[in-house]
Amino acid sequence: MEEASGGGTEETSGGGTEETSGGGTEKVSGGDVDSGTNGAEKGKASIKTEFLTTKEKFHEFLDSEGQDPKVEKVGDNEETTETSAEEPAAKILKLDTEERNKVAKPDGKRVRGQNKSRPHMKPTSFDEKRLCPSVIHNRTCAYGDRCRFFHDLTAYMAIKPADVGESCYLYDTFGKCGYGLACRFAKAHTSPDLKSMVNAELVKAFEGRTRVRNVLDKDLQNRLRKHSVAFEKSSEYLKTLQNNKNQSREPQGNGEARAAEMSIQSPVKEDLHPSAAPGTEVGPEKPALVKTVGPLTDADVIKLRPCERKQVDFQDKLYLAPLTTCGNLPFRRVCKGFGVDITCGEMAMCTNLLQGQPSEWALLKRHESEDLFGVQVEGCFPDTMTRCAELINSNVDVDFVDINSGCPIDLVYKKGGGCGLMTRTRKFEQIIKGMNYVLDVPLTVKIRTGVQEKCSIAHKLIPEMKKWGVSMITLHGRSREQRYTKLADWDYINTCSKLASPVPLFGNGDILSYEDAMKARETGVSGIMIARGALIKPWIFTEIKEQRNWDISSNERLDVLRDFTNYGLEHWGSDTQGLEKTRSFLLEWLSFMCRYIPVGLLERLPQKINERPPYYMGRNYLESLMASQHVGDWVKISEMLLGPVPKNFNFLPKHKANAYK
Repeated sequence: MEEASGGGTEETSGGGTEETSGGGTEKVSGGDVDSGTNGAEKGKASIKTEFLTTKEKFHEFLDSEGQDPKVEKVGDNEETTETSAEEPAAKILKLDTEERNKVAKPDGKRVRGQNKSRPHMKPTSFDEKRLCPSVIHNRTCAYGDRCRFFHDLTAYMAIKPADVGESCYLYDTFGKCGYGLACRFAKAHTSPDLKSMVNAELVKAFEGRTRVRNVLDKDLQNRLRKHSVAFEKSSEYLKTLQNNKNQSREPQGNGEARAAEMSIQSPVKEDLHPSAAPGTEVGPEKPALVKTVGPLTDADVIKLRPCERKQVDFQDKLYLAPLTTCGNLPFRRVCKGFGVDITCGEMAMCTNLLQGQPSEWALLKRHESEDLFGVQVEGCFPDTMTRCAELINSNVDVDFVDINSGCPIDLVYKKGGGCGLMTRTRKFEQIIKGMNYVLDVPLTVKIRTGVQEKCSIAHKLIPEMKKWGVSMITLHGRSREQRYTKLADWDYINTCSKLASPVPLFGNGDILSYEDAMKARETGVSGIMIARGALIKPWIFTEIKEQRNWDISSNERLDVLRDFTNYGLEHWGSDTQGLEKTRSFLLEWLSFMCRYIPVGLLERLPQKINERPPYYMGRNYLESLMASQHVGDWVKISEMLLGPVPKNFNFLPKHKANAYK
């Protein structure tokens, strides 16, 4: 997964993952970035002189909401009193005095890393007095007088927050809003007598159509919680592992007798698994069968041969990385609209899936527009990963399953998962072979160059993974230790792509323009995966396919955000709870999108992903507002689309470099 939400990966949160949990600055190779407004400085993007300004005047312009026409710009030779990458104290998100003292750094250095202890507001906290679902759907409440939700429509309407818009996206698109009076756009589909209206023509058009698949079935959830789900194929494979382990512990007897015993067992395995490669672990040992010639029998159908599995053409595809938090279904829909070919769900923990946790199963949901879709799972033991693969194979509609062997966060790595699998080759082999044994779809793997910065091991693993049976490999050109302090090593990716052939290998790292993508394709990789680049500018997929730099306007970018909010309201709900959940994910995304610099403002094309923008004025107020890296300005943008924030609203981005404490 790519870490986009909390330490995941880039790519992450969302696959393997790239760490995208930071909309903050990245330290470039070779030293710290000097402060200043000169666009030619190392580590800063080169912006045309007429658009440069100071930090104070930039925020003064935004605070005046673009009404002050006398904002001065700063040239290259004009010095500024303060050009730090941090925001002034007046712009800080207001915190309690106790909280501010807790997070302040006495030495005044710029904070880095994640806000791991940031306050978390659940969407339900914004809607404590909710309308009972039984009233919305016109059915009897099973809880009767014990129900803690509102049943009196008049009383509910008296305390309900004001509507945030005149039209409801769900009603206008599907002819019916399932949230009724609880919808924050209820006026658009509520009659004077407080009844929900229905557009029968639109409802009929969507009748029988499944827009979102892979929803957790209640019966399956109960069976998982009661541990009553049978994992027959997994049991077969795990029994084989145990048998092999026991055999390795048995004392070696007479050499000739042992050789005779092995000569009897070997043909049986070959007959049962004619497609198994030499040295590949197969199913459990069974009594010898008579080799027959003629009609196919049940004994012949033991396991799908590689040629019988579902085939996926990965060649020359654009792959959106699994991004934790930010790589949610609404965001993937936005990227599909811009032309991405392959999408993948956010990293899911295999143990949580096996326990039937709804929040984890939500990561497997697939929209009907995602024509080539996979799920990414993380785990560190063969038994749980094999059972999880069998569970997905039987209950989830996917085109491939990806193993996360690139996640760098401590929580995963210290358990032996993510990057930790790269150093536990025996377990890694057992996991890959076990998942291949139970899956009917291709199995892919995402890895990094290694764990330590100067000790790459991917080139040693790739030839082994080819033998283990992976269908595709994705390589992020950094080690776990490097994170984003260095550029991705595309020369090393090129070397590994040759070792991987004929297995497809995708390269990942530092792609923010079509020029970057063209250079990446010259290395011989089968395709490219994009993580942070898609968060900063999701239209990068259109740029790559059309081979151009798109000078997208601020209004067009706002339309992209509006599409996201509409998809979010459809996915999470248009009531207060769903609206605030959509807002929180929008703000997480804006912590990356604010790093985009419009093409028309750049002195030198293209923008590089490791270059941080200096303070600059956009060509209009909205463009300047979108350039702000202050949380309060992101909230302003969200209010343009989702209405005012609640009184008790609080938000801190995941990365300290964007919190400006």
